[in-house]
Amino acid sequence: MGRALGIVLAACEICFASAALAQEFPTRPITLIVAFPAGGSTDLSMRAFAEAASRYLKVPVLIENRPGGGGTLGPGAMAQTAKPDGYTLAQMPLGMFRVPHMQKVSFDPIRDFSYIINLTGYTFGVVVRADAPWKTFREFLDQAKAYPGKVSYGSTGTGTSPHLIMEAIAQREGIDLVHVPYKGSADMTPALLGGHIMAQSDATGFANHVDAGRMRLLVTFGNVRTKRWPNVPTAKELGLGIVSNSPYGIAGPRGMDTRTVALLHDAFKRALEDPEHVKVLDKYDQEMTYMNSADYLKWAQDTYREERALIERLGLLAK
Repeated sequence: MGRALGIVLAACEICFASAALAQEFPTRPITLIVAFPAGGSTDLSMRAFAEAASRYLKVPVLIENRPGGGGTLGPGAMAQTAKPDGYTLAQMPLGMFRVPHMQKVSFDPIRDFSYIINLTGYTFGVVVRADAPWKTFREFLDQAKAYPGKVSYGSTGTGTSPHLIMEAIAQREGIDLVHVPYKGSADMTPALLGGHIMAQSDATGFANHVDAGRMRLLVTFGNVRTKRWPNVPTAKELGLGIVSNSPYGIAGPRGMDTRTVALLHDAFKRALEDPEHVKVLDKYDQEMTYMNSADYLKWAQDTYREERALIERLGLLAK
């Protein structure tokens, strides 16, 4: 009887300890690092997500913009310096799985992170100023072919999807484009409107400018045409062989407690599906691309391998 009572008491202690741990996290604000500058489409959608997540976690989720390195600076720094306690997390853009193949970095994109949840992906496209001479993407490419090294475009950074999409097209078409990297949409858009670059390869941070008639959208890179601009063709339709939406999600430093990861996953899934967040995704033509923690890790492992092949094909592999 005494032994049985001891077993029961031990079990109760474990239950109470688990409940106490669950209650202990979170007790203070959580920092969510966004890999691109304030004011761009990524920043705005992530702020809506953080606001929703704050409601479900019962603590503030605070956005910290740390742009640079093709989206790798912020997450990379988090992996090296943050404690694995769930209070510092980062957005994981696709550049995290590309840039390590292009240059030496301080992190391993698989080993150094705890994968929590994948959220969404982008609609990419190429825009020019409304007064630009090109009415179609083919006209833009023909101009580049006629004047090698004279036609410029901006992207959200070396190694990001908007950059590599254009490099793949340039390689396929045999043209020489001048690439100008920026930290994100927020600093690239004024450069295009100011005439410092001729085109902008980007996610749909340009949406309001297109709708207002300040920019012309020449092409998008999804599998099908967008609902917002159904008259704009996809690169796939144009025979360019490019389809890209660049999924991204959230991870923490390696070594996070599995119960903390599970708690964050569940709250973040509710935030992902929150109607106010969904409205912002719709505004920027970002499709919900949910993956749970295990599926997200598997996707990251597969993508890291696949991106090496792409980088090698484009001749950008680090030597």
